[in-house]
Amino acid sequence: MARPIRILHLHSSFNLGGKEARAVRLMNAFGDTARHVIVSSVPDQLGARAAIAKGIRYEIAQDAPALTGRPSVARYEALARFMRGFDLVLTYNWGAIDGVMARRVFAKGAPPLIHHEDGFNADEAGGLKVERNMYRRVALAAANALVVPSFVLEDIALRTWKQPRARVYRIANGIATDAYAAKPDPRAIPGFVRNAQEVVIGALAGLREVKDLPMLLRACGGLPQRVRLVIVGEGPEREAIAQAAARMALTDRLVMPGFLDRPYRFLRSFDIVALSSRSEQQPISVIEAMAAGLPVASTPVGDLKQMVAAENLPFIAEGMDEVRLRDALRPLVADADLRARVGAANQAKARAEFDEDVMIVRYKALYANALGQPGVFG
Repeated sequence: MARPIRILHLHSSFNLGGKEARAVRLMNAFGDTARHVIVSSVPDQLGARAAIAKGIRYEIAQDAPALTGRPSVARYEALARFMRGFDLVLTYNWGAIDGVMARRVFAKGAPPLIHHEDGFNADEAGGLKVERNMYRRVALAAANALVVPSFVLEDIALRTWKQPRARVYRIANGIATDAYAAKPDPRAIPGFVRNAQEVVIGALAGLREVKDLPMLLRACGGLPQRVRLVIVGEGPEREAIAQAAARMALTDRLVMPGFLDRPYRFLRSFDIVALSSRSEQQPISVIEAMAAGLPVASTPVGDLKQMVAAENLPFIAEGMDEVRLRDALRPLVADADLRARVGAANQAKARAEFDEDVMIVRYKALYANALGQPGVFG
C-alpha cells in the first residue's frame, strides 16, 4: 500500500464551526489514504476532533510555530520550515493567513498549499479592512488555489483580492442530506419539550456578536403568536442573549441548550429556522434546515437568496433590523401549510445542490491535482 499523504491543517481554532465541520467530513472521506496534523492557535479550542471518525489517523500539533502575532521574518521562516514536513498544506481563513505568507516569503522546497476562505468575523462584518485586503493579495499569490463556498466570496476574491480566475474555486458546502429526513429524537435537546400550542423557531449559531442573536429575540418579541425559541450553540454572547430575552419578556420561551452535535437528530423538532447574522457566506445551518424540510427566515446576508428555494425567497428580509426580520417570520409563524410547502421546496433543492457527495468529489480532485497525483484519494 502507498504511503499515506501527509496533510497539515492550519486553523486559528478547531472548535466545531462550519469550516471545521467541512474539514472533518473531508478527513473522514479520505480514510486511510491520508494522515493529518492539525494546528489550532488556541490550544483549548479543539472541539471539532470529537467528529473525526474512528480509524482516521490524525494528531494535534504540540510544537507548531505560532500562527498569529507580529509579522516577522523569523516567524515566517519557522512556519515555512514546519510546513516542509508535509505533502499538502491546507489553511483556513484570516487566522491562518500567515501560513500562506510564510510560503510566499520562503517558497523553496515548500509543499503545495490551498487556502480556504469561509467568511468574516465581527471585525469585518461591516466592511473589509484595507490592510487585510492588501495582505491577502500579497500572500495568496503563493497559494496553489483559493477555495470559497459562496458567490459573494468568489466576487471578493476576484475583484478585491485580485486573484486570477484560474486559481479561485467556488465549491458549495455539502452535507449528508438523507440523514436530515429522519424523525427527530425528542431527547436530543436538553430542557426542550414540544408544546402543540407553540410554533418553534430554531437557530443554530455560535453565540458570537456577529450572529446578532439579541436581534432575533427582539424580532420574536414582536410576533403576535406564541412561539418558543431554541438557540443551539455556545459562545461569549450567552449573557447578552439572556438579557435580550428578559427585556422582551421571553425568558420562559427561550431554550439555550449549548452546543449540540449531529443536528439531524433534532432539526425536525423545529417549525422554522431563523438566522439573524450580520455576516455570512453560505451557512451550513441553512443547508441543514433545508435538508430537514424547513422554511428559513433570515437577514439578507451572503448567498442566502441563491441558496433557498424560490418559494422561500419572500422570507429573506429586505434589511438588517428586527422589524424586517419579524416581518419575514410573521407569515411563516401564522401558517402551517405555508411552512410545509416552503420546507418541501427547500428540501428538494438541498438534495439536488448541497449533498456532500458532490462536495467531496470536487475537493478530492482539487487536492489530488495540487499534489500532482490524480485519483490519490479514491
